[in-house]
Amino acid sequence: MVQLAEFAVAVVVISISGVMSPGPLFAANVAYGLKEGTKSGLKMAYGHTVVELPLVILLGIGALSLEIIPQFREIIALLGAISLFVFAGIQIRSVIKKPTTVFGGTHGPFLTGIMLSALNPFFLIWWFTIGFKLISDALVIASFVGIGIMFVFHIWMDYAWLCTVSFLSSKGKKILSNKNYTIFMIGISGILIYFGIVFAKEALS
Repeated sequence: MVQLAEFAVAVVVISISGVMSPGPLFAANVAYGLKEGTKSGLKMAYGHTVVELPLVILLGIGALSLEIIPQFREIIALLGAISLFVFAGIQIRSVIKKPTTVFGGTHGPFLTGIMLSALNPFFLIWWFTIGFKLISDALVIASFVGIGIMFVFHIWMDYAWLCTVSFLSSKGKKILSNKNYTIFMIGISGILIYFGIVFAKEALS
């Protein structure tokens, strides 16, 4: 039970960086939130789930099949560690540069959520590296039930974040100032580096 609780905390913390990072999905959510309010964030989260859930299931089947390979878990742990370091660096760079993101899509929030998830290379790379490591750990802890638990602890943040952003966008408000947001995301990146070190130690031991 303690192991499962620790794993759930790791999933939440590692997932925060991807969920709250600035990018096309975030920009689209702000744009649609101005017009439709909270329901646009909910629709976008539905679209995101349509892509994410089947991907997680397929990766779970793949991880289960690859468990027979010697040193599979060590390889995945090392790949996850490297990916965490890279994503932390990208995260820090993106919030320091403060890029301006403009979105002018006309597909509606649900279809936009699908497209900006399925066609986002960083989303796919995250799941095939860091996410794959979490899925592999979930299988060890509680088989496919563990994957379900992992997915729940990950996906609720997408819904909470997208709905919150769209609601505040409709009210013309910000969740955090630019300065506080930068500090927050740099802190999250530091936590990613910590878990990268943990994964690296697991691989080398």
